[in-house]
Amino acid sequence: MNPRLAALQPYPFERLRALHAGVVPATLAPISLSIGEPQHAPPAFVLEAIRDGLGALGAYPTVAGSAALRAAAASWLARRFALPPGAVDPDTMVLPVAGTREALFSFAQAVIDTGGGGRPPLVVMPNPCYQIYEGAALLAGAEPYYLDCRAETGFRPDLAAVPAEVWDRCQLLYLCSPGNPTGAVHSAAELRVAIELAHRHDFVIAADECYADIYADEADPPEGCLAAAAGLGLADFERVVVFHSLSKRTSVPGLRSGFVAGDPKLIAPYRLYRTYHGCALPGYVQAASTLAWNDDAHAADNRRLYAAKFAAVAARLATALPVTVPAGAFYLWPEVAADDTVFARELYRSQNVIVLPGSYLARNAHGTNPGAGRVRISLVAPLADCVEAADRIIDFLGDFRR
Repeated sequence: MNPRLAALQPYPFERLRALHAGVVPATLAPISLSIGEPQHAPPAFVLEAIRDGLGALGAYPTVAGSAALRAAAASWLARRFALPPGAVDPDTMVLPVAGTREALFSFAQAVIDTGGGGRPPLVVMPNPCYQIYEGAALLAGAEPYYLDCRAETGFRPDLAAVPAEVWDRCQLLYLCSPGNPTGAVHSAAELRVAIELAHRHDFVIAADECYADIYADEADPPEGCLAAAAGLGLADFERVVVFHSLSKRTSVPGLRSGFVAGDPKLIAPYRLYRTYHGCALPGYVQAASTLAWNDDAHAADNRRLYAAKFAAVAARLATALPVTVPAGAFYLWPEVAADDTVFARELYRSQNVIVLPGSYLARNAHGTNPGAGRVRISLVAPLADCVEAADRIIDFLGDFRR
């Protein structure tokens, strides 16, 4: 077996299952707020397109996907991020992928070059973060370098504080905006700093923007890395690739549909890689996805559902926990003034509410784990369940703190 597999750490939900092992939860209806799995009803037109497309299963799909799907993705990027018309060439700058998870992983395998000898290259990533970044780096033969995201930096990495020798060894920088688990959003200026660093130190940016259509302020949607590149005059988005998914935007995580877009000099070899990787989207997935990227109304409806949950839950929890509604995504990231693993285990025991310990999403890389003492509360359950969970958490805290 590949010896690099031994470097992989257990996934957060494996650790959560181990934490709960042997615990008998309260005899209340279980409410899971641990996994970022959207539960809103998918748009009817997406389901209809899937049903209508099932008759075409006798043909192999192509890695490049249909021209209609690529055009829909390019058009959405232009609308969503106010890019100039025609800025994204659907033929050379867009590639469908089977959800951002597999793409974020496989992109590192295609990008990382370990042939230079000496110390392994670095893959720089936020801390806490989506653990796929770490696994992708390790299996590509690189070394993860973690950028702590703490309250004092607005839960965003402080790129200016990173030593130059780290950037010199860096081959790939993962950014996530809106962030998981914090919901923090990078400003256009911060994204431009990252792109300038990439050009100065010769590395590539993988911008995970899968939460880009879930945000709190309708008048101020999160900036995107392609727009930041265009603002620097980079017509071909040099050194930048963005990752987008329908899982969160359209509430279809089981569809496994997304796309990557950006620098055509990166997209072309990545497309070659994917020819061997073998994750082409089935025709019915492409047809449904084309409709979804062409429609913005359902995404706005989706945001309103999350906004209602944030308003109801935050108002309740604020009486017992320091909660802040994030700029994007659908998580709360509160401090619990306790060991986060004990908090999560005892909440499960006492109230049958499942949350994820924050320390499971981060690493102790610079002296302390920036997720320690926090929990991730994922507001994906129905509104009534989220409100019930908030009330149970408040009840639990009364006993837990005594």
